[in-house]
Amino acid sequence: MGFRHIELEDGRLRVLDQRYLPTRIRWYYVVDAESAHYAIRNMVVRGAPLIGVVGAFGLAFELSKGDPGPEAARAAAERLASARPTAVNLPRAVGRVLEAYLERGARGALEEARSIMEYEREAARMIGVHGARLLEDGDTVLTHCNAGALATVEYGTALAPLRVAAEEGKRIRAIATETRPVLQGARLTAFELVKDGFDTTLISDTMVGYVMSRGLVDKVIVGADRVLADGYVFNKIGTYQVAILARVHRIPFYVAMPTSTLDVRSRPEDVVIEERDPREVLYVRGRRIAPRGVRVLNPAFDGTPPEYVSAIITERGIAEPPYRESLARLLGGSDRARSAV
Repeated sequence: MGFRHIELEDGRLRVLDQRYLPTRIRWYYVVDAESAHYAIRNMVVRGAPLIGVVGAFGLAFELSKGDPGPEAARAAAERLASARPTAVNLPRAVGRVLEAYLERGARGALEEARSIMEYEREAARMIGVHGARLLEDGDTVLTHCNAGALATVEYGTALAPLRVAAEEGKRIRAIATETRPVLQGARLTAFELVKDGFDTTLISDTMVGYVMSRGLVDKVIVGADRVLADGYVFNKIGTYQVAILARVHRIPFYVAMPTSTLDVRSRPEDVVIEERDPREVLYVRGRRIAPRGVRVLNPAFDGTPPEYVSAIITERGIAEPPYRESLARLLGGSDRARSAV
Protein backbone atom coordinates (compact mmCIF):
# COMPACT_ATOMS: atom_id res chain seq x y z
CA MET A 1 0.00 0.00 0.00
CA GLY A 2 3.01 2.26 -0.19
CA PHE A 3 3.63 2.26 3.59
CA ARG A 4 3.98 -0.25 6.38
CA HIS A 5 1.02 -0.55 8.74
CA ILE A 6 2.97 -2.55 11.32
CA GLU A 7 6.55 -1.94 12.45
CA LEU A 8 8.74 -3.00 15.34
CA GLU A 9 10.55 -0.01 16.78
CA ASP A 10 12.39 0.67 20.05
CA GLY A 11 10.89 -2.20 22.00
CA ARG A 12 7.30 -1.56 20.96
CA LEU A 13 5.05 -2.41 18.05
CA ARG A 14 3.59 0.44 16.02
CA VAL A 15 0.33 -0.48 14.26
CA LEU A 16 -2.08 1.49 12.13
CA ASP A 17 -5.32 2.14 14.01
CA GLN A 18 -7.82 0.76 11.52
CA ARG A 19 -10.83 2.29 13.29
CA TYR A 20 -10.05 5.66 11.69
CA LEU A 21 -9.56 4.53 8.10
CA PRO A 22 -10.01 5.66 5.42
CA THR A 23 -10.36 9.28 6.53
CA ARG A 24 -7.51 9.52 9.05
CA ILE A 25 -4.12 7.92 9.63
CA ARG A 26 -3.51 7.31 13.33
CA TRP A 27 -1.02 5.01 15.03
CA TYR A 28 -1.35 2.80 18.08
CA TYR A 29 1.53 1.41 20.15
CA VAL A 30 1.55 -2.08 21.61
CA VAL A 31 3.86 -2.14 24.63
CA ASP A 32 2.50 -4.97 26.80
CA ALA A 33 -0.22 -7.62 27.05
CA GLU A 34 -2.95 -5.20 28.08
CA SER A 35 -2.35 -2.77 25.20
CA ALA A 36 -2.37 -5.74 22.81
CA HIS A 37 -5.61 -7.06 24.32
CA TYR A 38 -7.25 -3.66 23.90
CA ALA A 39 -6.06 -3.35 20.29
CA ILE A 40 -7.41 -6.78 19.35
CA ARG A 41 -10.68 -6.65 21.28
CA ASN A 42 -11.57 -3.15 20.06
CA MET A 43 -10.52 -3.78 16.46
CA VAL A 44 -7.65 -1.33 16.35
CA VAL A 45 -6.23 -4.29 14.44
CA ARG A 46 -8.16 -7.20 12.96
CA GLY A 47 -7.62 -10.07 10.58
CA ALA A 48 -6.58 -13.51 11.79
CA PRO A 49 -2.85 -13.39 10.88
CA LEU A 50 -2.40 -9.82 12.14
CA ILE A 51 -4.04 -10.33 15.52
CA GLY A 52 -1.84 -13.37 16.01
CA VAL A 53 1.25 -11.24 15.43
CA VAL A 54 0.02 -8.42 17.68
CA GLY A 55 -0.89 -10.87 20.44
CA ALA A 56 2.51 -12.53 20.17
CA PHE A 57 4.38 -9.25 20.59
CA GLY A 58 2.07 -8.05 23.35
CA LEU A 59 2.83 -11.13 25.41
CA ALA A 60 6.54 -11.04 24.58
CA PHE A 61 6.80 -7.41 25.71
CA GLU A 62 4.92 -8.27 28.91
CA LEU A 63 7.27 -11.14 29.69
CA SER A 64 10.28 -8.91 29.08
CA LYS A 65 9.36 -6.75 32.08
CA GLY A 66 11.49 -8.48 34.68
CA ASP A 67 10.67 -12.13 35.23
CA PRO A 68 6.95 -12.61 35.98
CA GLY A 69 7.28 -16.36 36.39
CA PRO A 70 5.29 -19.23 34.83
CA GLU A 71 1.99 -18.64 36.65
CA ALA A 72 1.75 -14.94 35.78
CA ALA A 73 2.91 -15.67 32.22
CA ARG A 74 0.17 -18.24 31.73
CA ALA A 75 -2.46 -15.87 33.11
CA ALA A 76 -1.35 -13.09 30.73
CA ALA A 77 -1.40 -15.51 27.80
CA GLU A 78 -4.87 -16.76 28.65
CA ARG A 79 -6.29 -13.25 28.86
CA LEU A 80 -4.72 -12.24 25.55
CA ALA A 81 -5.97 -15.36 23.80
CA SER A 82 -9.53 -14.58 24.93
CA ALA A 83 -9.63 -11.15 23.26
CA ARG A 84 -11.31 -12.62 20.16
CA PRO A 85 -12.27 -16.30 20.32
CA THR A 86 -13.02 -17.34 16.74
CA ALA A 87 -9.73 -16.82 14.88
CA VAL A 88 -7.31 -19.61 15.71
CA ASN A 89 -4.17 -17.59 14.96
CA LEU A 90 -4.39 -15.60 18.19
CA PRO A 91 -4.34 -18.43 20.76
CA ARG A 92 -1.82 -20.35 18.65
CA ALA A 93 0.64 -17.43 18.40
CA VAL A 94 0.25 -16.52 22.08
CA GLY A 95 0.76 -20.17 23.01
CA ARG A 96 3.97 -20.36 21.00
CA VAL A 97 5.37 -17.26 22.72
CA LEU A 98 4.41 -18.63 26.13
CA GLU A 99 6.11 -21.94 25.36
CA ALA A 100 9.25 -20.12 24.18
CA TYR A 101 9.30 -18.10 27.41
CA LEU A 102 8.98 -21.19 29.58
CA GLU A 103 11.82 -22.86 27.68
CA ARG A 104 14.17 -19.96 26.88
CA GLY A 105 13.08 -16.95 28.92
CA ALA A 106 12.14 -13.44 27.79
CA ARG A 107 14.70 -13.37 24.98
CA GLY A 108 13.20 -16.55 23.57
CA ALA A 109 9.70 -15.07 23.74
CA LEU A 110 10.74 -12.03 21.68
CA GLU A 111 12.56 -14.23 19.18
CA GLU A 112 9.42 -16.34 18.77
CA ALA A 113 7.24 -13.25 18.20
CA ARG A 114 9.64 -12.05 15.51
CA SER A 115 9.60 -15.50 13.92
CA ILE A 116 5.80 -15.49 13.81
CA MET A 117 5.74 -12.08 12.14
CA GLU A 118 8.28 -13.06 9.49
CA TYR A 119 6.48 -16.32 8.80
CA GLU A 120 3.18 -14.50 8.24
CA ARG A 121 4.90 -11.97 5.97
CA GLU A 122 6.38 -14.66 3.73
CA ALA A 123 3.26 -16.84 3.88
CA ALA A 124 1.10 -14.02 2.53
CA ARG A 125 3.46 -13.44 -0.39
CA MET A 126 3.42 -17.14 -1.27
CA ILE A 127 -0.40 -17.24 -1.05
CA GLY A 128 -0.29 -14.56 -3.72
CA VAL A 129 2.13 -16.53 -5.88
CA HIS A 130 0.01 -19.69 -5.78
CA GLY A 131 -3.34 -17.90 -5.99
CA ALA A 132 -2.35 -15.78 -8.98
CA ARG A 133 -2.34 -18.98 -11.06
CA LEU A 134 -6.12 -19.14 -10.63
CA LEU A 135 -6.64 -15.66 -12.11
CA GLU A 136 -6.77 -14.84 -15.79
CA ASP A 137 -6.13 -11.55 -17.53
CA GLY A 138 -9.34 -9.48 -17.38
CA ASP A 139 -10.90 -11.30 -14.41
CA THR A 140 -13.19 -9.51 -12.00
CA VAL A 141 -12.78 -10.83 -8.45
CA LEU A 142 -15.35 -10.32 -5.71
CA THR A 143 -14.10 -10.30 -2.13
CA HIS A 144 -15.88 -9.99 1.21
CA CYS A 145 -14.66 -8.15 4.32
CA ASN A 146 -10.96 -7.21 4.43
CA ALA A 147 -8.36 -9.90 3.84
CA GLY A 148 -5.72 -7.59 2.45
CA ALA A 149 -2.42 -6.30 3.77
CA LEU A 150 -4.25 -4.70 6.70
CA ALA A 151 -5.32 -8.14 7.91
CA THR A 152 -1.80 -9.56 7.71
CA VAL A 153 1.76 -8.25 7.84
CA GLU A 154 2.02 -7.66 4.08
CA TYR A 155 0.25 -8.59 0.79
CA GLY A 156 -2.84 -10.03 2.48
CA THR A 157 -4.58 -13.36 2.00
CA ALA A 158 -7.56 -12.89 -0.34
CA LEU A 159 -5.97 -9.81 -1.93
CA ALA A 160 -2.50 -11.35 -2.30
CA PRO A 161 -3.39 -13.23 -5.53
CA LEU A 162 -4.74 -9.99 -7.02
CA ARG A 163 -1.53 -8.16 -6.16
CA VAL A 164 0.75 -10.84 -7.56
CA ALA A 165 -1.41 -11.21 -10.68
CA ALA A 166 -1.13 -7.46 -11.24
CA GLU A 167 2.66 -7.67 -10.78
CA GLU A 168 2.63 -10.31 -13.52
CA GLY A 169 0.88 -7.90 -15.86
CA LYS A 170 -2.67 -9.27 -15.62
CA ARG A 171 -5.52 -6.77 -15.63
CA ILE A 172 -7.62 -7.58 -12.60
CA ARG A 173 -10.76 -5.74 -11.51
CA ALA A 174 -12.21 -6.01 -8.01
CA ILE A 175 -15.64 -5.86 -6.41
CA ALA A 176 -15.64 -5.25 -2.66
CA THR A 177 -18.69 -5.79 -0.46
CA GLU A 178 -19.21 -3.09 2.14
CA THR A 179 -19.36 -5.72 4.94
CA ARG A 180 -21.87 -4.56 7.51
CA PRO A 181 -21.93 -3.88 10.35
CA VAL A 182 -18.35 -2.59 10.76
CA LEU A 183 -17.85 -1.84 7.04
CA GLN A 184 -14.40 -3.40 6.66
CA GLY A 185 -14.95 -3.74 2.92
CA ALA A 186 -15.95 -0.14 2.39
CA ARG A 187 -13.40 1.36 4.77
CA LEU A 188 -10.41 -0.96 4.42
CA THR A 189 -10.56 -3.19 1.32
CA ALA A 190 -11.66 -0.37 -0.98
CA PHE A 191 -8.95 1.82 0.59
CA GLU A 192 -6.25 -0.77 -0.15
CA LEU A 193 -7.38 -1.59 -3.67
CA VAL A 194 -7.82 2.01 -4.79
CA LYS A 195 -4.46 2.95 -3.28
CA ASP A 196 -2.84 0.14 -5.27
CA GLY A 197 -4.49 1.26 -8.51
CA PHE A 198 -7.04 -1.54 -8.99
CA ASP A 199 -10.26 -0.84 -10.88
CA THR A 200 -12.53 -1.28 -7.86
CA THR A 201 -16.30 -1.25 -7.42
CA LEU A 202 -17.92 -1.06 -3.98
CA ILE A 203 -21.29 -2.74 -3.48
CA SER A 204 -23.62 -3.26 -0.54
CA ASP A 205 -23.77 -6.79 0.86
CA THR A 206 -27.27 -7.19 -0.55
CA MET A 207 -26.05 -6.71 -4.14
CA VAL A 208 -23.95 -9.89 -4.37
CA GLY A 209 -26.66 -11.98 -6.03
CA TYR A 210 -27.45 -9.17 -8.47
CA VAL A 211 -23.87 -8.67 -9.71
CA MET A 212 -23.39 -12.43 -10.04
CA SER A 213 -26.64 -12.84 -11.97
CA ARG A 214 -25.52 -10.12 -14.38
CA GLY A 215 -22.28 -11.96 -15.14
CA LEU A 216 -20.13 -9.29 -13.50
CA VAL A 217 -18.10 -11.68 -11.32
CA ASP A 218 -15.55 -14.23 -12.57
CA LYS A 219 -14.08 -15.46 -9.27
CA VAL A 220 -14.64 -15.02 -5.53
CA ILE A 221 -11.72 -14.97 -3.11
CA VAL A 222 -12.20 -14.53 0.63
CA GLY A 223 -9.94 -14.91 3.64
CA ALA A 224 -10.56 -17.03 6.72
CA ASP A 225 -10.33 -16.80 10.49
CA ARG A 226 -10.32 -20.55 11.02
CA VAL A 227 -10.40 -23.49 8.62
CA LEU A 228 -10.96 -27.01 9.90
CA ALA A 229 -9.21 -30.14 8.66
CA ASP A 230 -12.18 -31.07 6.45
CA GLY A 231 -12.26 -27.63 4.77
CA TYR A 232 -15.06 -26.11 6.87
CA VAL A 233 -14.41 -22.35 6.73
CA PHE A 234 -15.13 -19.79 9.44
CA ASN A 235 -14.90 -16.23 8.17
CA LYS A 236 -16.59 -12.84 8.47
CA ILE A 237 -20.37 -12.94 8.75
CA GLY A 238 -21.88 -12.99 5.28
CA THR A 239 -19.28 -15.32 3.77
CA TYR A 240 -21.69 -18.27 3.86
CA GLN A 241 -24.32 -16.51 1.76
CA VAL A 242 -21.67 -15.34 -0.74
CA ALA A 243 -20.53 -18.95 -1.09
CA ILE A 244 -24.07 -20.19 -1.71
CA LEU A 245 -24.68 -17.51 -4.34
CA ALA A 246 -21.39 -18.36 -6.03
CA ARG A 247 -22.43 -22.01 -6.20
CA VAL A 248 -25.85 -21.12 -7.70
CA HIS A 249 -24.17 -18.99 -10.36
CA ARG A 250 -21.33 -21.48 -11.00
CA ILE A 251 -18.62 -19.06 -9.96
CA PRO A 252 -15.44 -20.46 -8.34
CA PHE A 253 -15.32 -19.68 -4.61
CA TYR A 254 -11.77 -19.67 -3.25
CA VAL A 255 -10.54 -19.30 0.32
CA ALA A 256 -7.04 -17.89 0.95
CA MET A 257 -5.29 -18.55 4.25
CA PRO A 258 -1.89 -19.25 5.78
CA THR A 259 -1.55 -22.67 7.41
CA SER A 260 -1.47 -20.87 10.78
CA THR A 261 -5.25 -20.48 10.28
CA LEU A 262 -5.78 -24.24 9.95
CA ASP A 263 -7.34 -25.99 12.95
CA VAL A 264 -6.89 -29.75 12.62
CA ARG A 265 -8.45 -30.62 15.98
CA SER A 266 -11.84 -28.91 16.16
CA ARG A 267 -15.23 -29.86 14.77
CA PRO A 268 -17.64 -27.18 13.47
CA GLU A 269 -19.71 -27.35 16.66
CA ASP A 270 -16.58 -26.70 18.77
CA VAL A 271 -15.86 -23.30 17.22
CA VAL A 272 -17.02 -20.33 19.30
CA ILE A 273 -18.67 -17.65 17.16
CA GLU A 274 -17.89 -14.26 18.63
CA GLU A 275 -20.97 -12.18 19.49
CA ARG A 276 -20.07 -8.51 19.35
CA ASP A 277 -21.49 -5.31 20.82
CA PRO A 278 -25.07 -4.54 19.61
CA ARG A 279 -24.03 -0.92 19.08
CA GLU A 280 -22.13 -1.98 15.96
CA VAL A 281 -25.50 -2.70 14.36
CA LEU A 282 -27.50 0.08 16.02
CA TYR A 283 -25.07 2.85 15.05
CA VAL A 284 -23.15 3.86 11.93
CA ARG A 285 -20.14 6.09 12.64
CA GLY A 286 -21.69 7.26 15.91
CA ARG A 287 -25.18 7.94 14.56
CA ARG A 288 -28.06 5.73 15.70
CA ILE A 289 -30.04 4.24 12.80
CA ALA A 290 -32.48 1.87 14.62
CA PRO A 291 -35.34 2.47 17.05
CA ARG A 292 -34.83 2.05 20.77
CA GLY A 293 -36.15 -1.21 22.15
CA VAL A 294 -35.22 -3.37 19.16
CA ARG A 295 -33.18 -6.52 19.85
CA VAL A 296 -29.90 -7.10 18.00
CA LEU A 297 -28.13 -10.26 16.87
CA ASN A 298 -24.50 -9.53 16.01
CA PRO A 299 -22.35 -12.62 15.34
CA ALA A 300 -19.02 -11.62 13.85
CA PHE A 301 -18.48 -14.81 11.84
CA ASP A 302 -20.30 -17.64 10.10
CA GLY A 303 -19.35 -21.09 8.85
CA THR A 304 -19.20 -22.26 5.24
CA PRO A 305 -19.34 -26.04 4.66
CA PRO A 306 -16.57 -27.47 2.46
CA GLU A 307 -18.90 -28.44 -0.37
CA TYR A 308 -19.22 -24.74 -1.26
CA VAL A 309 -15.45 -24.18 -1.41
CA SER A 310 -13.80 -24.66 -4.82
CA ALA A 311 -10.22 -24.58 -3.49
CA ILE A 312 -8.16 -23.35 -0.55
CA ILE A 313 -5.06 -21.28 -1.33
CA THR A 314 -2.20 -21.57 1.18
CA GLU A 315 1.47 -20.62 1.27
CA ARG A 316 2.25 -24.31 0.60
CA GLY A 317 0.07 -24.56 -2.50
CA ILE A 318 -3.56 -25.02 -3.48
CA ALA A 319 -5.75 -27.62 -1.77
CA GLU A 320 -8.75 -29.08 -3.58
CA PRO A 321 -11.54 -31.40 -2.39
CA PRO A 322 -11.43 -33.66 -0.51
CA TYR A 323 -9.73 -31.24 1.89
CA ARG A 324 -8.90 -33.65 4.67
CA GLU A 325 -6.48 -35.37 2.30
CA SER A 326 -5.22 -32.36 0.34
CA LEU A 327 -4.58 -30.14 3.37
CA ALA A 328 -2.80 -32.98 5.14
CA ARG A 329 -0.53 -33.42 2.10
CA LEU A 330 0.35 -29.71 2.10
CA LEU A 331 1.22 -29.77 5.79
CA GLY A 332 3.24 -32.93 5.37
CA GLY A 333 5.65 -31.09 3.09
CA SER A 334 6.97 -28.62 5.66
CA ASP A 335 8.15 -28.85 9.25
CA ARG A 336 7.61 -25.13 9.58
CA ALA A 337 4.02 -25.41 8.35
CA ARG A 338 3.33 -28.31 10.70
CA SER A 339 4.64 -26.26 13.64
CA ALA A 340 2.15 -23.51 12.74
CA VAL A 341 -0.77 -25.78 13.52
